[in-house]
Amino acid sequence: MTAWTRRRLLASAATAVSAAGLATTAARPTRAASATARPGDTDVAGALRALPGLRLIEERQDADAGYRHFVLGLRQPVDHTNPDAGTFEQRLTLLHTAADRPTVLFSTGYQAVLTPRRTEPAVLLGANQLQVEHRYFGTSRPADPGYAHLTIRQAADDHHRVVRLFRRLYPGAWISTGGSKGGMASVYHRRFHPHDVTGTVVYSAPNNVDDRDDSAYLRFLETVGTPDAREALKAAQRAILLRRTEMVARYEAWAAAGGDTFRLVGSADKALEIAVLRAPFMFWQRGTPADVAALPGPGATADELYTWLDDTAGLALYADTTARHYIPYWYQIGTQLGYGSFPTAHLADLLRHPGAAEPRSFVPRDVPLRFDRAAMPDIDRWVRRRGSRLLFVHGTQDPSVAEHFRPGGPDSQVLWVPGGNHGVDIADLSPADRKSAEDTLVRWAGQEYFTHTRT
Repeated sequence: MTAWTRRRLLASAATAVSAAGLATTAARPTRAASATARPGDTDVAGALRALPGLRLIEERQDADAGYRHFVLGLRQPVDHTNPDAGTFEQRLTLLHTAADRPTVLFSTGYQAVLTPRRTEPAVLLGANQLQVEHRYFGTSRPADPGYAHLTIRQAADDHHRVVRLFRRLYPGAWISTGGSKGGMASVYHRRFHPHDVTGTVVYSAPNNVDDRDDSAYLRFLETVGTPDAREALKAAQRAILLRRTEMVARYEAWAAAGGDTFRLVGSADKALEIAVLRAPFMFWQRGTPADVAALPGPGATADELYTWLDDTAGLALYADTTARHYIPYWYQIGTQLGYGSFPTAHLADLLRHPGAAEPRSFVPRDVPLRFDRAAMPDIDRWVRRRGSRLLFVHGTQDPSVAEHFRPGGPDSQVLWVPGGNHGVDIADLSPADRKSAEDTLVRWAGQEYFTHTRT
């Protein structure tokens, strides 16, 4: 869920279409449209240009053999319930191999990645891959002030329109996938449009059902790893805050050298404190046995402590240049998705900024944050009662999934990588679980659970 993860935050203008044009884009494809638009290997660019509301921005010459890489823009409604609210262009990328292959719908949860990286399901299936940039991230930003239309339902409806449009070109099986926040977006899409795809592979996706209860996260961080490693982390946190003046001065000097500031968070002092509080969570999220062995010891120098904190918690994340890109992330955390807490008792005498590590610190004060307590319980109920054809892959060392989805519908499962962190893949599973996951994915891709008449 955090930006500093294995699926790290993967770091023009277009003519508006009319409301009638939007209706055409979302409309069910006719027999004639489906027959004429399906692309062969040579005419895919022309077929893309023929899709209503879609702009072919460029074809990049960097795809793997057998693939073509397109950057696209799709005109989407700002508010799917109100055509009068206007439109914005959503960035998509397409890795095309063949119209008769399965298609993987890849949700980043953040901005699009313009490198032609295929997801694990796309590689396993030899599939086409359609990547969807999340609304309000990257270039997919409505012009309206604030983030009033940045909701899980609006994003799910974005994905729904993408599938309905591109199914004209790719009539075979569709599989959705995403990791971390992108995995969450894939689940939310299925909750509101369960028949858009035949199955969903979700990696390392948090499920913060009740934002008022962070006990699962706190218990996890107090029990993960070995007692020695946990004590070393706490000692490193204290050592950094005991040298706060020196650390903040260095942080400010770094920012000044790059022309950066701390206006959004408020100060380098507060930003440093946030980084220190988040460090254990982010350490275990990405940590390996080598990282545990390299934890700073009692004799660590100020330079070693600062470098360790930067490597672990990503100090650039809290300065304005980077932090402003992720205001939409913190807005979602503060209005629907929820956020965990961190153990602080061992630091109580050293903290200066109560509530610093909260979404409000990263969202401008003129943007309201009103939390919707019904959003996540609704998603959780659907997953528990009706969530079918959902495959979750998690690592046992990942604090992000201290609270995780528990699907109760048919043909769903949760698989765990022992000792795995936030970066686990199907390939990391035990041989038996890996075979089960791969067999499930191939089976889904070979079955037709949907028809063109389903909405």
